[in-house]
Amino acid sequence: MDPVLRATARVLPVSPVGECLLLLDQDPGRPGELRWGTIGGALDPGEDHVAAALRELREETGLVVPAQALVGPFHRDRRHFTYDGRAFIGDSTFFALHLEREVSITFEHLEPGEVGNVMEARWWTPQGVATDGRLVAPDLPEIMSAAIDAARGAAPA
Repeated sequence: MDPVLRATARVLPVSPVGECLLLLDQDPGRPGELRWGTIGGALDPGEDHVAAALRELREETGLVVPAQALVGPFHRDRRHFTYDGRAFIGDSTFFALHLEREVSITFEHLEPGEVGNVMEARWWTPQGVATDGRLVAPDLPEIMSAAIDAARGAAPA
């Protein structure tokens, strides 16, 4: 089967000390294979990248921020991936977000398919998550570094 093109919006919250908030999840098609990745997901019909980024941030963390709090986009990539046994080409647009470490994260707004597949939220440095090794994509530490640079280059919202 041909891969489905999937436009996504992704958010990398950046702490004042240069860490990024990541989610530990699993692909339901590969239970038990945990990996650290970014907050985000597919655009809904008629939704732009900013609206999708804000919606995904709320669904996956419970955090609500204004659109002007997003920095970027600072990165875009395309990559092949599978999820729940289906093949996709992800066209991902990334935003950074200044965020204090002491925020309360909740998974109570997850979509039904994400419940039980999103396990944890944790602040990571690019070097730290690279050492952990459970990465959704091999270049995640570089994308995190780009988010930190983008957030530092913009005034906090």
